[in-house]
Amino acid sequence: MREYKKLWWTLIAVLAITFTILGVAGVEVYKHVPPIPNQVVTPSGKVLMTKDDILNGQTAWQSTGGMQIGSIWGHGAYQAPDWTADWLHRELMAWLDLAALDKYGKSYDELDFDSQASLNYAAKKEFRTNTLNEETGVVTVSERRAKAIEQTADHYFRLYGDDPALQQMRDNYAMKENTLPNDARRQALGKFFFWTSWAASTERPGSVATYTNNWPPEPLIDNQPTTENVLWSLACVIILIAGTGFLVMGWAFLRRHEPEPQAPANDPLSLVGLTPSQKALGKYLFVVVALFAAQVLLGGFTAHYTIEGQHFYGIDVSQWFPYSLTRTWHLQLAIFWIATAFLSVGLFLGPLVNGGKDPPYQKLGVNILFVALVVVVVGTLTGNFLAIKQVMPEHLNFWLGHQGYEYLDLGRVWQLALFIGIVFWLGLMLRAFIPALKQGGDKNLLALLCTSTIAIGLFYGTGLFYGERTNITIMEYWRWWVVHLWVEGIFEVFATTALAFVFSSMGLVSRRMATTASLAAASLFMVGGVPGTFHHLYFSGTTTPIMAIGAAFSALEVVPLILLGYEAWEHWSLRTRAPWMEKVKWPLMCFVAVAFWNMVGAGIFGFMINTPIALFYLQGLNTTAVHAHAALFGVYGFLAIGFVLLVLRYIKPGFVFSDKLMGTGFWWLNAGLVLMILTSLLPVGLFQFEASVGVGMWYARSDTFLQQGFLETLRWIRTFGDVVFIVGAFSVGWQVVLGLLHSGDYDASVTAGGVAHARASSRKEL
Repeated sequence: MREYKKLWWTLIAVLAITFTILGVAGVEVYKHVPPIPNQVVTPSGKVLMTKDDILNGQTAWQSTGGMQIGSIWGHGAYQAPDWTADWLHRELMAWLDLAALDKYGKSYDELDFDSQASLNYAAKKEFRTNTLNEETGVVTVSERRAKAIEQTADHYFRLYGDDPALQQMRDNYAMKENTLPNDARRQALGKFFFWTSWAASTERPGSVATYTNNWPPEPLIDNQPTTENVLWSLACVIILIAGTGFLVMGWAFLRRHEPEPQAPANDPLSLVGLTPSQKALGKYLFVVVALFAAQVLLGGFTAHYTIEGQHFYGIDVSQWFPYSLTRTWHLQLAIFWIATAFLSVGLFLGPLVNGGKDPPYQKLGVNILFVALVVVVVGTLTGNFLAIKQVMPEHLNFWLGHQGYEYLDLGRVWQLALFIGIVFWLGLMLRAFIPALKQGGDKNLLALLCTSTIAIGLFYGTGLFYGERTNITIMEYWRWWVVHLWVEGIFEVFATTALAFVFSSMGLVSRRMATTASLAAASLFMVGGVPGTFHHLYFSGTTTPIMAIGAAFSALEVVPLILLGYEAWEHWSLRTRAPWMEKVKWPLMCFVAVAFWNMVGAGIFGFMINTPIALFYLQGLNTTAVHAHAALFGVYGFLAIGFVLLVLRYIKPGFVFSDKLMGTGFWWLNAGLVLMILTSLLPVGLFQFEASVGVGMWYARSDTFLQQGFLETLRWIRTFGDVVFIVGAFSVGWQVVLGLLHSGDYDASVTAGGVAHARASSRKEL
């Protein structure tokens, strides 16, 4: 411990400070959420809606798929509009038309520039003025605005129904007919949309910015970047440059260089006898590749909906499998197969840590956990289907159907069951780790691995801290604890430490260097990653301090990714350390890809949309999908595949990977990802960016813009990348299936005479 004391105290200090910032800023989020009015009334006293109406609309929105049909405040799917921006513009245009008729007897479009400018100023004044009575919780709107609200609400009432006049628009939005059949719930839905746009257009008390920091871009009411937005964007760039400079300097001066250890004659991990629990992991690997295959097929299916809307090559399948459902399944399956791969590698490492032995009943625990995972997956997908089909009873939707929040779409019961399953996995891991920690020798790397395992087990539970009718700003705070902090932070540390443990156990790197690198990496990832969570909340109803924290620390989050090219080279160079490394060539190639895509997908494409000024115009556009695909699959997808291949290599030691099959799988996955990004997602996103800056967010997300011929062509072109990617995915999947079907249980590279001695030595080292 003495040798690593400074590194441990640095990590502890980083975690203490950053989580304090996250918690204190969380109090700020809670205190200053956009208020949900008790009533919205006219000067004559007519009640337009109540708080319960708005919250009923929120639950109705959740039941349709929520963030999987369009988005709210920029978070969600990209095909249908952002409903906040769309409602705001439609209500503004309705108000301006009513005002033009009242004052000039003409429609707004028929007026000259000066007359329009006069009405624009009046609209800006009315929409941005905060009329909330803080004592009574009542918002008062003019009679004219009440009429505009009524007209706008009627549009959404008909859109979410089956009005023939809006059928083409539903097709353009990839919405199924009669998305929300219940009339009362459709009326409530419009009231929820109104509230999100009210928060986006009404100035926060004591501020010249709206509750959402002037998002979305809407020139008609001067929704433009705030002064603080520009200043913190500049600070973000400066912090990135400074942080990168100091990291490179520290890397050059402080990194210790020591001779690489002599690689052993045989792979130490292959010499430790397989335990019953490790042999039981084959079914986990099969489920991983099955879910992966289903997920990529659903990805291609969903992408095609952005072209045909309600059809798949002319076949109307939207009434049973609409865009909102297939996108939900696509994202949920990604979480499931990647998480299952991580659980698998953890369960494989457990007995190795425990001296090559299973704790009592470990195999039983592994089998119980497997059944639980299958139940959660089946229950989640079934619940999603019944909810979006509007078969699920209204009062059960949140619990068994669809929560409506991207990446956390699963019903609360299934979410709770998944959390219990992860905690059960944590118990299985600790049963192997704790006895090993009590033994002598350097256990610092194991201690870090154990700590990150505990964090994985517990932090998913933060997604349970909101309810069905929680203010969406608070919900977003906790949702990003899971989507950003749990996935991008804690999983990153676990993966780094697990790989370091594996490579040091193989004798390829020294335990000292592996420990030092892992502790340093953990501090670097967490110093920016924890408070950097707030860069997702710039425009989700939070105040300027939240923007400042998010901008400053998310810049630091990018800093360690700059040097991941060096990590890729280190992983690549391991292949020549010993002849037996040829057997883990393809897992190693996946880890090289992880480093590359971490630098490109998380680093470059992440920072592209990271600064407040950039995200103001880019949030909710296809540029977000660029980052999401490159980071989620490029990093965690390849990491999960690498873990699966690594576990497969050792539980089927006689199996040899096919270079032809794996070469196709690896390179076609990478090529497919590059093609879908560079030929479709990124160009579409950049054209949207221009529209967002020049006209407004409502236009960049409208069917008028997205259904232009050249943009449809770009989305058609994506098919090539999708097909290449699918071929790669199925090649990898088939390789894993062949490996699982392989009946050999020996490693031909190990001579019989040296097995016993080598196994004893390996157990001692591990």
